[in-house]
Amino acid sequence: MRTTITSFVMCLLLSISFTATAQLDTPRGSQMASVMQRVGTTDITITYSRPSVNGRDIWGKLVPYGMNNLGFGTSEAAPWRAGANENTTITFTHDAKVEGKSIEAGTYGLHINVKDADNATIILSKDKDAWGSYFYDPANDALRADVKLGAIDHTELLTYSFDEVKANSAIASLKWEKKAIPFKIEVDVAKVVLEDIRAQFKGQKGFTRQNWEQAARFALNNGGDLDEALGWINAALEGQFFSQKTVNGLAIKAQILQKKGDMEGFGKTMDEAVAMANPNQINRMGYAMITAKDYNRAIKYLTMNVKSEPENANWHDSLGEAYRAKGENKAAIKHFKKSLALNPPANVKVNSEKNLKELGAL
Repeated sequence: MRTTITSFVMCLLLSISFTATAQLDTPRGSQMASVMQRVGTTDITITYSRPSVNGRDIWGKLVPYGMNNLGFGTSEAAPWRAGANENTTITFTHDAKVEGKSIEAGTYGLHINVKDADNATIILSKDKDAWGSYFYDPANDALRADVKLGAIDHTELLTYSFDEVKANSAIASLKWEKKAIPFKIEVDVAKVVLEDIRAQFKGQKGFTRQNWEQAARFALNNGGDLDEALGWINAALEGQFFSQKTVNGLAIKAQILQKKGDMEGFGKTMDEAVAMANPNQINRMGYAMITAKDYNRAIKYLTMNVKSEPENANWHDSLGEAYRAKGENKAAIKHFKKSLALNPPANVKVNSEKNLKELGAL
């Protein structure tokens, strides 16, 4: 093993010397690559060089197990550089977690201590500019996380990929020969986005009504502070030079009030929105009231559509659902039958027939 490492170091020194003196950009044996995955609004980027298997024994041989003295540099116990040539790096544009451990936004050297055929430790180092692992110093560790190796189909070129990408996480994997080294990266997406929103509102983006509506909706749907969300939507609706009352804005405010448990405020705000709404919006609000079990308001809203368009089968079908939800089956049957009499679209017909069968009227 010592002979192999010494030969490798000599090749490395020759390549460094050639690069420093020749000043030419020529192809490398292990080409540079970069892979990026966005999680929420956070970009995670791994930059590395891609050696080939080229018929060699990789694990435990070319990549020796454990921490090793590589015969060059200052490190007497170095991990694998998780690639070739320069330091492999990983960059997080926001704070994140790797295998459940917190890591601050920034760029880190990515090393891996491959302990044996089944176990490894991911190491993120604050020293991101060193060459490979030859100058690795554990004092610069920002994070260590133990992981398991897995078996994969043969992969000739060392490859990093992002798998199992979800709303708040992704699995980053190093794949080479017949082994994969996966590690989970998580982002508190709601926290990151809300912090970015607060910062952006101090600039030009704070002068647009739609941005305040969007921020309030995001906070509402992603566990944000409801009082803060209510303040944002109120700013969109009134009191600012950019404010304007819109159906969308009032509907967002109503949902925030509903989530806060202010059902009176929810109903009054929905009444205000309905007065400005078009028939399709009114229909959606009617169903929202059915969901909220405010059946009287649901019937009131959906009746508005029936009165304005009495020959619309869909409006009768929707009103039938509101009456059925309230338990007024006679009125429900009347409107479902009226819907069928108006030659409804296929989806409306199916729904009316289904309800009539369940009510024993068909």
